[in-house]
Amino acid sequence: MPDEARLEQAESGLKPASEGWFVVNVGEAAWYEHEAFGSGASFESREFPFPDLGININALEPGQPLCLYHEENAQEDFIVLSGEAVLLVEGEERPLRAWDFVHCPGGTEHVIVGAGDGLSIVLAVGARPEDEHIRYPKSELAARHGASAEQETTNPQEAYARWERPQPKHPEYWNELPWS
Repeated sequence: MPDEARLEQAESGLKPASEGWFVVNVGEAAWYEHEAFGSGASFESREFPFPDLGININALEPGQPLCLYHEENAQEDFIVLSGEAVLLVEGEERPLRAWDFVHCPGGTEHVIVGAGDGLSIVLAVGARPEDEHIRYPKSELAARHGASAEQETTNPQEAYARWERPQPKHPEYWNELPWS
């Protein structure tokens, strides 16, 4: 039976400091803010990553994409917990509202973009296969939403090269979030 993990205080919240199970509130977890891609809670750490499953909560302002438009060989799923968003999927736009669930089997081009008049909160979950493959296509649709790679690439560092890394901090709208 695994032991309980230790959590340690990071710059912007708690992060795992050992392997094992743990409980952490979203408002107490480590948070990161990105100039282009909103903010989010990270429940893992570089030292203790989750090997099988990526999971995070993201807050997006209207017009902010969650990440760059991409496809990968692993399943990803999303639930819009509050607010409105737009799903860009396989070259199409689909409106999303609170409690909409999005399933993207491996090989599905996709990204979620904040929409409406206020914040969108999205739960994102993705499998992490050993033989991970990801592709960032150049997309006119995604470019209209600020979510396209400049050139098609399979290298995340190339795709995100024009932006700084996310910063460990709470966003300015922290007090508007339900867990603050």
